[in-house]
Amino acid sequence: MCGIVGVYYPDAELAPRLAYYALFSLQHRGQESAGLASYDNLIRYKKGMGLVTEVFSDEDFDLLAGRSVIGHVRYSTTGLSRIENAQPFVVKSKAGFIAVAHNGNLVNYTLLRNQLENEGRVFTTNSDTEIITQLLSKFLLGNGDVINALENLNSVLIGSYTMTMLVDDTLIGYRDPVGFKPLCVGELDDGYIICSESCAIDALGGKFVRDVEPGEAVIVRDGEIEFQRIAESKRRATCIFEYIYFARPDSIIDGISVYEARTQMGKILARESPVDADYVSAVPDSGITAAIGYAEESGLPYMESLIKNRYVGRTFIMPAQTLRELSVRLKVNVVRGNVEGKKIVLVDDSIVRGTTSKRIIEMIKNSGAKEVHVRIGSPPIVAPCYFGIDMKTREELIAANHTVEEIGKIMGADSLAYLSLSGLLEAIKKAGGRKDYCLACLTERYPVPVPGEIYDSPS
Repeated sequence: MCGIVGVYYPDAELAPRLAYYALFSLQHRGQESAGLASYDNLIRYKKGMGLVTEVFSDEDFDLLAGRSVIGHVRYSTTGLSRIENAQPFVVKSKAGFIAVAHNGNLVNYTLLRNQLENEGRVFTTNSDTEIITQLLSKFLLGNGDVINALENLNSVLIGSYTMTMLVDDTLIGYRDPVGFKPLCVGELDDGYIICSESCAIDALGGKFVRDVEPGEAVIVRDGEIEFQRIAESKRRATCIFEYIYFARPDSIIDGISVYEARTQMGKILARESPVDADYVSAVPDSGITAAIGYAEESGLPYMESLIKNRYVGRTFIMPAQTLRELSVRLKVNVVRGNVEGKKIVLVDDSIVRGTTSKRIIEMIKNSGAKEVHVRIGSPPIVAPCYFGIDMKTREELIAANHTVEEIGKIMGADSLAYLSLSGLLEAIKKAGGRKDYCLACLTERYPVPVPGEIYDSPS
C-alpha cells in the first residue's frame, strides 16, 4: 500500500504545500504516518505518526520551503508502526543529500541488510526503505550518476519498489521492472507532480501526462523533465488489488479506470451469482462501486443499509487485530428502517480475515434483516502477499483455511459467493486492461522468486 508523491515547483514556498495536498488525496493508501522532505541547499524534513492533517502545521511549510519535495503516507508491512520507520528516509553522504519515499516491500530484505551490516553500515530502523536508501547512497558514491545507481539497485533488489527520491535538488520517480505498484506523472502550471494515483494530480488541478512504465525512471532537474528506461522485464505484474480495493475509484491506473473496473466486477458477479432479494447494498466505501454494478446488472434497486463514519479509517490497513475489531463498531452503523424484514444482497470488495464481515452481518441481522446474502467482488484470498500488503501468513487468511460454504457459515451469511478469477480478469479487460497482473494472493503463483512459494516463471 502506501502513497508516495514528488513535486517540483519553482515557487519554493508553494511546492511543499502542493505536496501536502497531494498526500492528503492519497490518505486512503496509508494512515499510520506521514512525511515530507524538501531540498534547499540541504534536505529538510518533517514526519510524524497519524494522518496528514495531524502531522503538519502551517509553520512547517516555512521550514520545508524548497522547489523539489517528496512525500509519503505509510501503511506498515516491513517495519513496525513507529516514528522511526516513518518516511521519507533522509541521509547525508559524500554523494550528496538523499531522501527516499517507498511504496512496496523487499523479499530479500534480511539478506541485503546482513550484507550491508557486514560492510559496516549502521541502521536505525527495521524498515526495508532504509535498505534502499543506504544502497542508493552506496551506488551514487560509486560514480555519482543517478541512472547507473538505479541500474545497480535493480541488480540487487527483489520485490516491489516504486519510489520518489531526492538526490540534492534532483527529483526522481522510479517504478520497479514488473510494475507492482502504480506511479504516474502530471504537469502543473509551472512544474510537475509524480504520484501513486492520478487523483492526486486532479486535486492539484494538474494535467495528467502519463503513467511511469515498469522499469522506467522520471527525472526532473531544474524544471526539465525526462523519462529514462532503466530496466527491462519479461513480464508485468501490477497488483490486482489496486483495482479491487486500494486505489480511489476516481483514479486511472495504467490507462484503466478503477471505477469502470469495479463496476464491471459487480456486473459479472451478478451474472455469476444471482440471488432473490429485495435490494442490493454495499459495505462502504470500497464495496460501493461493485454494488452499483451488481444492482444495474441484476435489475434490483440499490439502497444503503450501512452508513459509514467518515472519520474512522480503513479497518483492513490498521496493524493490530484488536484495533480492527474496535474500529468496525465505530466505522459503520445500520440504517434500521432499510433492513427490517428485508432480504439484502450485501456486496463487498474482498474478505481477508473475515472478522469485519462477520461483525457487519451480525449488526445487520440484529437490526431485523430477514436474509443477508454476501457477494464478494474478487476471488478468495488464499495466499500471503510479500510485496506490500498486510497479509503475511496463510493462517490469518480465512479462505486459505476454509471452503466458501464454511466461510459463509462462520460469518453468519445466508449465502456467500465470490467473483471468479476469470470474471475478475474479464472485468479488468472490459475496463481497458491487459492480462498481466500479480495474482499471487489469489493463485499461489508468484511473479518473482519468493522462498518457499511457487515461482510463476515467465515463458
